[in-house]
Amino acid sequence: MEISPLLTGSPLFRGIPSEELPALLARLEARERRCRKGELLLRRGERTDRLGLVLSGTVHIVREDFWGNRGIVGLAEAGDVFAESYALSGESLEVSALAAAEVTALFLRAEPMAGTQAGTVGEARLTANLLSLLAGKNLQLTRKMRHMARRTTREKLLSYLSAQALAAGRAAFDIPLDRQQLADYLAVDRSAMSAALGGLRDEGVLEFRKNHFCLLRPAEHGD
Repeated sequence: MEISPLLTGSPLFRGIPSEELPALLARLEARERRCRKGELLLRRGERTDRLGLVLSGTVHIVREDFWGNRGIVGLAEAGDVFAESYALSGESLEVSALAAAEVTALFLRAEPMAGTQAGTVGEARLTANLLSLLAGKNLQLTRKMRHMARRTTREKLLSYLSAQALAAGRAAFDIPLDRQQLADYLAVDRSAMSAALGGLRDEGVLEFRKNHFCLLRPAEHGD
């Protein structure tokens, strides 16, 4: 397959000599897949021996309850991997991977990445990169749980938006979620979240338009 800048620039292949990539991708049985918005890349209950690498677009990792209600438990954007834990463990998927927009993803066999006897510099680097990505996912989960642990919708919003501002390094920033997706991510009612956002805007705490936010001053505590 063609070696694109999107591929070589991804964290999974960081530091791997370009001349080793074609053989490495062949060993990983790389398969590219393109999906339309709303299409499932992986479905809950399936088993997979492949992890996904997002080349373009955004993938939502969603969990469904018995009645089909969905909640977003994770995001994968260009350069991110998904389903790696399931691919490595062989466990059935407890979540689905959904294309939030038009997505191009590369599916790679996970088993060669877990090998302890890497034969080339590229194989050793690939295993190290995968371990680093897994550690990063654990940190992301910890951060999300920090938001979820807040008592009220208002506090969850402020925790999430504060983290986004800190990550952007400025008070004005964009988030990768629309209103319904943000409500799903924080596990709150959309109407209650909209009311909380409106209240924070009226108090002069923040301004927003669609997915663009600007934090103006600290919020007072309370419901």
